[in-house]
Amino acid sequence: MFSIPEKFANFMLTQFGEEGRTWLKRLPTILATYEERWNVTIGEPVPNLSFNYVAPAVRADGSEVMLKTGLTDEFPAQPQALQHFDGKGMAQLLAYDESEAIMLMERLKPGLSLRVVEDDERAISAAVSVMRKLWHPLSEQHYAFPTIGDWGQAFAELREQYQGGTGPIPAQIFDKAERLYQELSASMAEPVLLHGDLHQDNILSSERDTWLAVDPKGVIGEPAFETGAILRNFWPDILSISDPRALTVRRIDQLAAELGFDKERIHSWALAQAVLSVIWSVEDTGKLEYEGLYFVNLLNAIKM
Repeated sequence: MFSIPEKFANFMLTQFGEEGRTWLKRLPTILATYEERWNVTIGEPVPNLSFNYVAPAVRADGSEVMLKTGLTDEFPAQPQALQHFDGKGMAQLLAYDESEAIMLMERLKPGLSLRVVEDDERAISAAVSVMRKLWHPLSEQHYAFPTIGDWGQAFAELREQYQGGTGPIPAQIFDKAERLYQELSASMAEPVLLHGDLHQDNILSSERDTWLAVDPKGVIGEPAFETGAILRNFWPDILSISDPRALTVRRIDQLAAELGFDKERIHSWALAQAVLSVIWSVEDTGKLEYEGLYFVNLLNAIKM
């Protein structure tokens, strides 16, 4: 018998409606099928389930792995991204079946989030080391991956939703972020496959390679784009310290120095992406995320 938490089931019903209901009914059968096919024993799901069902599992040889399945647009981009990274800076993909959007991955141990590192300079350096391992040339077959230009369509989509306006997002900051996103996209360096959401909770400690990334979105763009997620996470943590502006400026300086990127470009991408994140929140909930907007305003007040 597999455990399907009520909170997760209710979330899937809210997000996916009848499709989610049908999938939830099938989920025990899916899990049983792949438990047998991949010769694993599936354990209790992780406590922070959201859009996907994720659970540890043990192979017949005793090795520990992670199983993931769901209805989100992470499939097939995420498993194909894992194949592309091939364990370099990233957890390895061990098995994948596209027909059921289910995959088996390396379980990172001890698996502690980079968020536990209290020395922020050391944490940013660890993130940089992971970034460098991830960025390598794209293979010819990368048709499944969106581009950062595709992501940027969210600006136009929100304007369409609000008849040319910017809805709950202040027009001045929306206009600036939209312009920056377009300008940066048009002047990119050579694109690579990016993680796309490389923040502290997506970088885990590993016996294999100190720190490794998990849960890639898989998006094509210039490397400087990757720095945005680490800068804006986590908003509540950043905004709770005495001088969030100083922390953000120091992070930008450090990323520029260690990666060799232009500070202004890092800052501009961070601002454009922070507004994009607010747009996605409005799309998902219909409400403005005020913590996110506060951080957007903090970035906007910084002059590089």
